[in-house]
Amino acid sequence: MRFSVFSSGSWGSELALNGGHAGGEDAVIKVTGLKTAFGKQVIHDGLDLVVRSGEVLAIVGGSGTGKSVLLRTIIGLNKPVAGHVEVFGNDLRRLRPAARRQFERRWGVLFQDGALFGSLTVAQNIQVPMLESLDMPERLMNELTAVKIGAVGLPPEAGCKYPSELSGGMRKRAGLARALALDPEILFLDEPTAGLDPIGAAQFDQLIRRLQQSLHLTVVMVTHDLDSLFAICDRIAVLADQRVLLAGPLDHMLEQDHPWIREYFHGPRARAAGASRARAAT
Repeated sequence: MRFSVFSSGSWGSELALNGGHAGGEDAVIKVTGLKTAFGKQVIHDGLDLVVRSGEVLAIVGGSGTGKSVLLRTIIGLNKPVAGHVEVFGNDLRRLRPAARRQFERRWGVLFQDGALFGSLTVAQNIQVPMLESLDMPERLMNELTAVKIGAVGLPPEAGCKYPSELSGGMRKRAGLARALALDPEILFLDEPTAGLDPIGAAQFDQLIRRLQQSLHLTVVMVTHDLDSLFAICDRIAVLADQRVLLAGPLDHMLEQDHPWIREYFHGPRARAAGASRARAAT
């Protein structure tokens, strides 16, 4: 197992365990020297990140550190000022539009609010990417839609409902079903449990882990939810000082002395999440 700590200000020095900075043949996403900015406001500067095949990677950080900006930059919705983003070994900016559209079928995205079209039913929302990317008979598309609805734990009758008729948790699941419509290899999640009650959030965590394992997905998740970190994440990337300050498993985070990392992973909420995980393991 490999971890990386990157120097930031007066804290820390580069620490390499078992080979140093994560890379290798199992990397499906490589972000190198990334700089993003909006006007004069620099969000990231010299950011490096590797996502490995088959893992659940959580991106955490304080408010304003650019967690969602990083996710949107990886999938091409934000244009970086400098640096490179490679997905499956391809620099997306070098692909022609047609090739890029084909390539984007290899991932699905669940935005924080679900981003469902209010004028479309759940089934129609799920079929949007199918209509854009696939050429299949309507009957087959309807059958595939029903499979996606069931896979995320929604009842069959949810397909004919509109987003306004669903609870917040059901809208999240509908958005997840749409993200899975094209059988992606990578799943990007932006605050997937935000707005859910503790029971609903725990159930959504377990749904993500079950789908990740059964579909062999790589999951990149922006989250503030400490319970999610303890429950389903293989590694955590901490954003601070405009870059990835630290990337590694939860146990490694608990050993760090950086003030923000220590406060985040040893505060009252973290202790409660850890105690809950310990009880579940017994």
